[in-house]
Parts: sequence; structure tokens; C-alpha cells
Amino acid sequence: QVQLVESGGGSVQAGGSLRPSCAAFGYTWNTYCVGWFRQAPGKEREGVAVIDNYDTRYADSVKGRFAISKDNANNALYLQMINLKPEDTAMYYCAASPRALCGMVVAHFVHWGQGTQVTVSS
Repeated sequence: QVQLVESGGGSVQAGGSLRPSCAAFGYTWNTYCVGWFRQAPGKEREGVAVIDNYDTRYADSVKGRFAISKDNANNALYLQMINLKPEDTAMYYCAASPRALCGMVVAHFVHWGQGTQVTVSS
């Protein structure tokens, strides 16, 4: 059974850093496009960053501040976040999609974790 488990969220002040991680169980990590999404209260879920092999894509709002990376040997995904802003506050989810559908479209992602909360105070 496929399972994604996030960890590493938390509460920080504006300008701080966090590095959430995601562990995958039940399938081979490098056969999927994987990424991070987030959802703030009252807002739709949105793509933050995705990675397919070594090709990465970012939402404009996080370019230059967030970096996605993965460790295929350990089936792990990371999101290094620096210079965090209050508007980054959300539940962050890792997700996997077929490689042919890799991108920021939420509906293309078929496996989801339970999420990890990131809260940034001003």
C-alpha cells in the first residue's frame, strides 16, 4: 500500500527557515513525479514545487526562497524553505503523480500525505 508521511513543519517568525520532509512507503520513489503542495484556510490547494528526476518547477511566489530535492535511495523528499513570510502559512502536503502528468495540477497527483503544518508569524 502506497503511503506518504510528512514531517518537519513548525512555527517560525518571518524570515525564518524550515525543512519539511516526506517519506514514501510501498513504491519506488523515482518512478513518479513528486512535489509539495499547500493549502491555507479558506483557500484552494496550490502547487509549491515539483521534481521529476532532476527537473524542478516552482510557483512564482516561492522562487528564490524554496528548494525541492529528493533522495531516491531513501525514498525521501525535502522542501528547504528560507526567508519565510506570513503568507506561506498553510498545511503542506507531499504528493506523487505519474511522470507523464508532472506539473502543478493538483488533480494529476494520485498519492497524498496527511500534511504538515507550517505557521509563519510576523
